[in-house]
Amino acid sequence: MSNEPSISQDYLLTKQYKNDQNLRARIRLHELFSTNTYDWHRWVFDRFVLPEQARVLEIGCGPGELWLRNLARIPAGWEITLSDFSPGMLEQAQDNLQQSDHPFAYAQIDAQAIPHANGYFDAVIANHMLYHVPDRAKALAEMRRVLKPGGRFYAATNGKDHMREIKDLVLQFDPDAGGLWKSFATGSFRLENGSALIAQSFDHVTLHIYEDGLKVTKAEPLVDYVLSTPVGMAFDAEKVSRFTAFVQQQIDERGALHITKATGLFEAF
Repeated sequence: MSNEPSISQDYLLTKQYKNDQNLRARIRLHELFSTNTYDWHRWVFDRFVLPEQARVLEIGCGPGELWLRNLARIPAGWEITLSDFSPGMLEQAQDNLQQSDHPFAYAQIDAQAIPHANGYFDAVIANHMLYHVPDRAKALAEMRRVLKPGGRFYAATNGKDHMREIKDLVLQFDPDAGGLWKSFATGSFRLENGSALIAQSFDHVTLHIYEDGLKVTKAEPLVDYVLSTPVGMAFDAEKVSRFTAFVQQQIDERGALHITKATGLFEAF
């Protein structure tokens, strides 16, 4: 059964993920102000349970950040295919990893129709992307199909409280922005419902929680984060200026903005 995402596939391809600019703005906020000093991508890599010789497929690889942060840790025997629905993201991943000694294969793939044989991969990774897939049940069945018996599936996502203070801040500044913010929501696949969705295709599901938060002391990176969302994309220059001043005032009054993060990684087989 199809379950439509809140953001259209055309919007994702032509605006939100045409390249890595919007994603980079969101990554930067976390890099600058996360309270957990252990890198998220290294933490994810730590969870992998794979043999020294393995075929690995990442669906929705984005700019290849997971592998870029773990280049020295990749076993020589891993055959890694990086895929994305967005050609722009795939091109950015190739650029980012072109100096790597480890060979990567690249492919534009729709998660709902993976062009590989049954039981081909030892691991399939789908980090922060399943909430964008129109038919998640079909995509999960496809990921299970291409896994070997006992192969591992890994999927990262956020919980319902993730970054809730930023939403509150935006709505305090502009109460009419609720509709656009809702279109950026990821409730279709999150920590609270992910286990049940994955269990439709996998027998064993475990959730690993990454403990973290944000302590934001500068307005500009937080403003850039909001500008990378459908809400911020609707702001004109005058509104951006007013919003920046508003955020800075909040930081000055409070000393810092404390932002909740609710993030984790599902492991299934």
